[in-house]
Amino acid sequence: MSDRIFALQLFSRVARLASFSKAGREFGLSQPSASRIMADLEREVGAALLTRTTRAVTLTEAGTDYLARIEPILLALEEADHAARGTGELRGFLRIALSSSFGARVVIPCLPAFVARHPALRLDLIMSDQRQDLVGEGVDVALRLGQLQDSSATAQLIGVSPRIAVAAPAYLENAPELQVPADLAQHALIIGPTGPLTAWSFQRDGRSVSLRIDARLSVSANEGAVAAAVAGLGIVSTSAWGCQAEVAGGKLRRVLPDWDMGRVDIHAVFPAGRAAKPAARAIAEHLAQALASSP
Repeated sequence: MSDRIFALQLFSRVARLASFSKAGREFGLSQPSASRIMADLEREVGAALLTRTTRAVTLTEAGTDYLARIEPILLALEEADHAARGTGELRGFLRIALSSSFGARVVIPCLPAFVARHPALRLDLIMSDQRQDLVGEGVDVALRLGQLQDSSATAQLIGVSPRIAVAAPAYLENAPELQVPADLAQHALIIGPTGPLTAWSFQRDGRSVSLRIDARLSVSANEGAVAAAVAGLGIVSTSAWGCQAEVAGGKLRRVLPDWDMGRVDIHAVFPAGRAAKPAARAIAEHLAQALASSP
């Protein structure tokens, strides 16, 4: 790889991550080395591309324009290298944003086969229960569950999971009888990370029922909501993937199984304003196939 192309790749990551140290780590560089390479690039270009402060690195106006011009070129080079190799093997870096629960329960178990096919590709998983800023954090692809919020981004549906309601057997043994959705009014309910959802909806034989939720407990993370249900604190609604292990192990039991609560869509979301990396498209396709074959 030429020094100039390497400098351009580093500049792209510095710009996206707003940090010399974070971008440097991706390339095995120290913060001073990354900063020096950027200073050399600015001298070659003949313009200040970055503004440096003690807190962050930001783009100048010239840097913003320069980034918009070089990123399509870098992507084209990556595409050309990928095609020329003819092996399908991917290289470089891939930054994936996803929720902690979905990452640990679903995505990471699907990765061994993908990593084995692409040993030269380095993965960076940003696992958080808060929505990440795709552009600001330099994310190549995000895995989103539920309704999408960013209409400007490009999204690909990669999986669907039924939404279900579950509770611990011990809770159900001592709780009021539960045969129809209206009976939930007599139960302790737990709300997980479902956003502004204030009602649970059910369908059966063409009949629709919507029940307003007055939750005893609200938890911002799926793992906490499921743990609360296992502990006997009430009934929680989540995706089937979100509690599959607990249901299979007998720690949770599905309630109202004859009623359809809808589905949770899983999308691969690519940042707006730039084409998706080959590796980002590849991981999306890999996960789509893996999720389609999962129970």
